[in-house]
Amino acid sequence: MRKSLVLVVDDEWNMRNLLRVYLTKGNFDVIEAKDGHEALSTIQHQNIDLIILDIMMPGMDGWEVCAHIRQTSRTPILMLTARTETKDKVQGLTMGADDYLVKPFEPEEMMARVKALLRRSEGTSSNSTILTIQDMKIDPEKRKAYIHDQPFELTPKEFDLLCVLINHPGRVFSREVLLDQIWGNDYFGDLRTVDTHVKNVREKVRKAGLTYSPIQTVWGVGYKSKDLEERK
Repeated sequence: MRKSLVLVVDDEWNMRNLLRVYLTKGNFDVIEAKDGHEALSTIQHQNIDLIILDIMMPGMDGWEVCAHIRQTSRTPILMLTARTETKDKVQGLTMGADDYLVKPFEPEEMMARVKALLRRSEGTSSNSTILTIQDMKIDPEKRKAYIHDQPFELTPKEFDLLCVLINHPGRVFSREVLLDQIWGNDYFGDLRTVDTHVKNVREKVRKAGLTYSPIQTVWGVGYKSKDLEERK
């Protein structure tokens, strides 16, 4: 069975080496890039399963690299940051990152996050049925999303969020339940992660030409998708 291949992107050799040591011990294959340009070139030529991406790099920073990756790939991205401000974490999630890890970190926490992201990237649903809601279609098996029969891009977590809600018409999910189902009980983030991903999905479907939001807010509770009668 092929080992998962992790791309480590950091301009500091010591950090790349540290991550390589722990990931190798965890039975992962590791490839390194010392800057954003090298990372983007590597992604074009390698079948990467997960990217660990530092934010503070000279030239092209991690946010810019993340944005470039998300133009063509849904590969899970774990961002490394020395910043602890909420606005910086939210910016990373808005750019399409799936999780973030603040330096310095414990190796056990880093490995837990990597494994959780890889598990989630395999898909949250084995249902091959095409999910439809008016002009939008979701193919869980192929992990493809369409609006007016035209594909549009979602990050892995955005896709999983949409699948969970659309697959349960009218059911209200609390943020806690969504966080547990999509990110797993070993995720270390907070409930605002869900809100950020909902905002991202709404913006992407709007730009793709959908005139309504497939995700509805239930104030004081959480989120839901339209029930079956509302979808007609």
